[in-house]
Amino acid sequence: MLRWIILFVIVGLFNFYTYQALKTITKQSWVHYLYIIIAIIVIGNVIIQFSMGSEGKVLSPAKSYAFGFLLAFTSISLIVVPILLGEDILRFLVGLYDKITNSSDSFAIPSRRKFISQIALALAAIPFGSLLYGMYKGKYNFKVLSYELYFEDLPDAFDGYRITQISDLHSGSFENREKIRYAVDLINRQESDVILFTGDMVNNLSTEMNPWKNLFSQLSAPDGVFSILGNHDYGDYVDWDTSEAKDQNFQEVVKIHKELGYDLLLNEHRFLQRNGDRIAIIGVENWGAGGFRKSGDIDLASKGVHKDDFKILMSHDPSHWSEVVLKHDTHYHLTLSGHTHGMQFGIEIPGLVKWSPVKWRYRYWAGIYKELGQYINVNRGFGYLGYPGRVGIWPEITVIELKKGSNDT
Repeated sequence: MLRWIILFVIVGLFNFYTYQALKTITKQSWVHYLYIIIAIIVIGNVIIQFSMGSEGKVLSPAKSYAFGFLLAFTSISLIVVPILLGEDILRFLVGLYDKITNSSDSFAIPSRRKFISQIALALAAIPFGSLLYGMYKGKYNFKVLSYELYFEDLPDAFDGYRITQISDLHSGSFENREKIRYAVDLINRQESDVILFTGDMVNNLSTEMNPWKNLFSQLSAPDGVFSILGNHDYGDYVDWDTSEAKDQNFQEVVKIHKELGYDLLLNEHRFLQRNGDRIAIIGVENWGAGGFRKSGDIDLASKGVHKDDFKILMSHDPSHWSEVVLKHDTHYHLTLSGHTHGMQFGIEIPGLVKWSPVKWRYRYWAGIYKELGQYINVNRGFGYLGYPGRVGIWPEITVIELKKGSNDT
């Protein structure tokens, strides 16, 4: 109960400034009352959704939307408060200066300026509208990002080989079947040689995937669909009644991969053969820096892979690349990861700007990076989690074409 009181107080203080801005720019009392009613509904919905007994263990779509609307609503105050607070400080200093210089016995603070409130609310409309758009359409704004990567030692038979990577389905957050059907068709339309899925099929529970099996079982490629697990696939974020229940959920997640026709790699590898040449697809379980599960075993997964083999590593968390892969004595040509979602929020203008707050947590957070002659692609994710939308960082389907030689030629 205490946490909800704290939430009310904090959000209330923030929204007090927004309320003051509204009162400054309009004297229509119905506008003021409407704002108060909306604030109560938004905050109240969050408290109701996140206080629903055992269901609070799982972040359902209803909870995600409650959080999303709170985030959008609060974004207004995050812009308005600094501007009006700055104005209040200035008004106080002006009033204090007038009192000192005029030797007046009274101390009066100048009235709030209407145009300052208008500017504050106009600026606040940008993140507010963006967050609402992100929930309505942004999360389905699927983008196909294509890359050509060159390798001197790529086997000749794999020159021009096409890989489609998807990551972070988070099927427990889906609610629009037609949009997901469109995205699955879009993946297949890339006509790649192989499809690689780099983890987080569910948010927490295996049952989240049940309504979507018949769609994702339609993914197909000549060399098959290979998959790995992400941190959310282990059920670590649910307070299970028993360890047996958690293990059963995990086994069901593993089983779903097989039902979909995916070849799930649990610290394992497979060889893809073409005209006497081969490349290795290596898949590790989740390994993440910090407090994330570290079940990935790159040595076990690579056992039987020759040092001269061309290697594609599937590892959900990009911190594994920086902390383990790059420091390993084996050369992994290409690593495919996900996990970060690009925080589902940021600004990307190709060739000009690429920014998201997640960069403060992950050095490698979206797109292609190259270090020590090795590449990683960090997929921005297919689905969404927490905030039920995307702003600026759109859901991604990656297509990578392997080319033999140097990109300087």
